[in-house]
Amino acid sequence: MSFAARITRTPRAYDSGLGAEAVAHLSDFPKEIRDVIRGAAGSSPYLGGLIARETPWLCPALDDPEDALADLFDDVTNCAPDTLGSKLRTAKRRVALMTALADLAGVWDLETVTGTLTRFAYLATDLALKAEIANQIRRGKLPGQTQDDIAAGAGLVVLAMGKMGAGELNYSSDIDLICLFDETRFDPNDYLVARAGFVRATRAMSILLNDKTADGYVFRTDLRLRPDPAVTPVCIAMEAAERYYESFGRTWERAAYIKARVAAGDLQAGDRFLKTLTPFVWRRHLDYAAIQDAHDIRLRIRETKGIGGPLTIPGHDMKLGLGGIREIEFFTQTRQLIAGGRDPDLRRRGTVAALGALASKGWVKEETATALIHHYRLHREVEHRTQMVHDAQTHKIPASSEGLARVACLMDKTPEALMADLTERLASVNALTDGFFSPGPDKRPTPPVDATGLDSAIVERWPTYPALRTQRAREIFDRLRPDLMERLASAARPEDALMAFDGFLSGLPAGVQLFSMFEANSSLIDLLIDIEGTSAELGKYLARNSGVFDAVIAGFFFSDWPGAETLTETLAEILSNETDYENQLDAARRWAKEWHFRIGVHHLRGLIDAATAGQQYADLASACLAAIAPVVVDEFARKHGRPPGRGATIVGMGSLGAERLNAQSDLDLIVVYDDNGTEMSDGCRPLPVRIYYARLTQAFITAVSAPTAQGRLYEVDMRLRPSGKQGPVATSWPAFQDYQVNKAWLWEHLVLTRARVVAGDMSLGADIETFRQKVTALPRYRRDICAGLADMRVRIAAAKTPEGPLNAKTGPGRMLDIELVAQAGALMAGSAARDIPSGIQAGVACGWLDAADAQDLTRIYQLYWSVQAAARLMAVSRSDAEALGQGGVAFLCRSTGIATLGALETTLKDSYETARSIIDRAVIPEAEDRG
Repeated sequence: MSFAARITRTPRAYDSGLGAEAVAHLSDFPKEIRDVIRGAAGSSPYLGGLIARETPWLCPALDDPEDALADLFDDVTNCAPDTLGSKLRTAKRRVALMTALADLAGVWDLETVTGTLTRFAYLATDLALKAEIANQIRRGKLPGQTQDDIAAGAGLVVLAMGKMGAGELNYSSDIDLICLFDETRFDPNDYLVARAGFVRATRAMSILLNDKTADGYVFRTDLRLRPDPAVTPVCIAMEAAERYYESFGRTWERAAYIKARVAAGDLQAGDRFLKTLTPFVWRRHLDYAAIQDAHDIRLRIRETKGIGGPLTIPGHDMKLGLGGIREIEFFTQTRQLIAGGRDPDLRRRGTVAALGALASKGWVKEETATALIHHYRLHREVEHRTQMVHDAQTHKIPASSEGLARVACLMDKTPEALMADLTERLASVNALTDGFFSPGPDKRPTPPVDATGLDSAIVERWPTYPALRTQRAREIFDRLRPDLMERLASAARPEDALMAFDGFLSGLPAGVQLFSMFEANSSLIDLLIDIEGTSAELGKYLARNSGVFDAVIAGFFFSDWPGAETLTETLAEILSNETDYENQLDAARRWAKEWHFRIGVHHLRGLIDAATAGQQYADLASACLAAIAPVVVDEFARKHGRPPGRGATIVGMGSLGAERLNAQSDLDLIVVYDDNGTEMSDGCRPLPVRIYYARLTQAFITAVSAPTAQGRLYEVDMRLRPSGKQGPVATSWPAFQDYQVNKAWLWEHLVLTRARVVAGDMSLGADIETFRQKVTALPRYRRDICAGLADMRVRIAAAKTPEGPLNAKTGPGRMLDIELVAQAGALMAGSAARDIPSGIQAGVACGWLDAADAQDLTRIYQLYWSVQAAARLMAVSRSDAEALGQGGVAFLCRSTGIATLGALETTLKDSYETARSIIDRAVIPEAEDRG
């Protein structure tokens, strides 16, 4: 579509004479275009000069601006090397003219204007780089590099930073570049020669773009964003840059790399470098400490530039001043730094796109993001018009009345209307962003708090703890302390709460990040005190893994439970983004801990009951196994080949199979494989099939249970495999079938009633499930099952003595006793069900159990599970009032629905006797009859 057909607004001429002069020779143009040109030339001397100089090109170009610029870009790309400088400068004039007219006339929106300027900057940088690399190669200054290496910059990479990286170049922008080279392309003996060649190429590229000639200039270039620019050359090795960022990188440099993009040179090497910086830019945990860093930078900018004080429009800096563009960018980038390490969707380079992503994920209110996007676009338009007047790299509203009037005319406004509009918008931006950075009155340092009622000796030792060893940590904690002390003092048992918090604080290795998070989310303090008041052991865990608090303020924390399938898909995607095996294992542990913490908090706060928590812990474990298994297989296969035959299947036994785990459950697993008669694997280091699957199983156990930098995922117990500890860790499918049919003991068939395939080859898994149901449905004499049950009860009673009324797991009439009955009921009835209530009902269905007794056993088991789940979440070594503490007792009573600890103990004692009596009646007569 032609330019004229898309005009939506028209600038006014400040100098009508200059405007008329500009259109004097354009009588063939439509009136709408002449009006735009009159206003542009009459208010901007720079644009007036471009119009006069480029009229022959402009006339046909306005028929289709996009095609005209595409032809212009092609012409520059294909020009002779000796004409490149001149061609680039001519192209820059024409790009500047077309973007200015399209911007002023509303033909292009802001993104198209900035995007066009940025595309030309990328093209100019790429062409200038290749030209200078070609020169260095011809002169033999880049050892080993030939003409074929020019396209990839011979290993030199140009990173576009700031607005160029984000695709947001302003009208008269300079371009911020970082130049690096891939030192691995060169022999170590040639390193210094290559570095000198790249330094020369970088300087020559900058001169070609930056120098002003009779044809103008291309782009002002700024190379000062590189590491330590005062002492480093303009181009440095990637390895040196990586070391710098790992050791000395600062928050402002992290923010700068949010927008970094490979602009020219070796694109693949550039992408690899940016990927290596991912842990530096995007911290794994929520980074609230970045808020203070950004605020300090804002204050330093204001102090350095002298732009503090009250808002006045003439002379106001639209970029750095109060309510300006940088405020919106800082607000956006800081929130990205806080949360982008956990959510890759927030890693957007563009400001508008990033605000939209932050709003969609709940990190910024929708109305705030909408307002800031609106203001940002209008701020950029004003910035462009201040630069159009004289093509100056300025961001300040002109201080003179003439300069202000020229900008107002380019916007088709009066100076008074422009100032009123800017005053309102700048104040709005300041109001929306300033509170996020600046500590309000409630967050400012206060005098020490009177800890009346609390042990002052405990409070006085806090400054000696590692978490408070830095000045910054102490400053943040001092702001937190009044609120913290008030909450501790108002706890049900203040001294217990203080002791618990003291234990937490003493175990923290560092404090800045966590204290910053507490300052930004004070509700976390309530949660911390709640947890500490319930379980000192859980508090110690939090002290070592405080990053799990990230999960509390992430968007998913209070959403509906996603289920095992969704969890598996999520973890699989996370693991696929990690290329290193050890990093994959660490990522799985971090992810699992957050979800594990979520389940525990929901249970602790009464958002879910014990039964639901048990199901969710099982879902989480199943998802971890299902997602990690293929990762382990891929790693193992690199050396020894893909699994022979159908591969292996992991079967969950016990509580995992029955889908009811507690907070400290280990995982009972067996591994079954089907080699389809294959004798050896096919890898570079092939193994006999039996050894292959034994080692693969051991690799899987290690991947799940070995402690890494992120701890252990789960303890694994393989003793339920055929032949127990004496048998191989992985069992072949034919051997598994033979063992279960011909050799297995009764207790092993009881265990099989709860087996469930959780990972591995699903076709083999389906066969195993069919076989399980077949074995559990085999006809058996009830008296034989009861005799075996009676024998197992005697063995358990001899091995484990009940430890008190609150230990609901082991002993006559307790959890294990009822679980045996449920498994026996399933075996007698040939039922495929795995859970305890269904097994008990199967006993009724086959005529073994009385319906009323079954109902009592089911109800009692639910009580036991509530006690067991609460005790394991609190991680106490013994279950009495002294060990539990007031918070623990309250949680235990809330979890069971019984008002007091004394009433709970009485109810449990009665339940043990009731359940024992029911089980004795069901088992002993049958067992004696067999005898």
